[in-house]
Amino acid sequence: MQISDYPQVNFSSASRIASVHRTTGETDVQVTINLDGSGICKAATGIPFLDHMLHQISSHGLIDLDVKATGDWEIDDHHTNEDVGITLGQAFHQALGDRKGIVRFGNFLAPLDEALVQVALDFSGRPHLSYGLTIPTERVGTYDTQLVREFFVALVNHSQMTLHIRQLDGINSHHIIEATFKAFARAARMAVEVDLRRAGTIPSSKGVL
Repeated sequence: MQISDYPQVNFSSASRIASVHRTTGETDVQVTINLDGSGICKAATGIPFLDHMLHQISSHGLIDLDVKATGDWEIDDHHTNEDVGITLGQAFHQALGDRKGIVRFGNFLAPLDEALVQVALDFSGRPHLSYGLTIPTERVGTYDTQLVREFFVALVNHSQMTLHIRQLDGINSHHIIEATFKAFARAARMAVEVDLRRAGTIPSSKGVL
């Protein structure tokens, strides 16, 4: 999928808000995002731990999120988890529009008790995930910890970002995952900020992302 496949929005005089509704034979997901929000979050995915992590993105990223999902939970959480990541990625992409004037890069190191996770990202237009978490348990509550990677794969591919996640320390699965989402939120907040010195230009020496 190329950037040109997504609707392009000019936000020179408008808020950076996008709504995406994605329906498949397995799930029905609606996401509304406001990149210039205050951290208000409504998350109802049917997966309590995922809802908790979406609240971290919203609160620490100062991004308003409204996420609703229904899915084939009777099978497992995989499809819903993945499709929320896909739809959130599409919403990020649409809200950023042509990406003129944004800082583009973000980096944050988040501690949570014994856990320490670093996230670096680039809204580059080139999807890539480098995932370095070692989560010691198979589940946190009812949440399959393998789904953390699946969520970020989906988010990266559909937001067209480069994302590196590095775990520097941590032995508690909940702490490791939550530190990751908090670090992602802070890095994303940094990257989507408007750089007044760029005066609405594309943040690339090539002139295009």
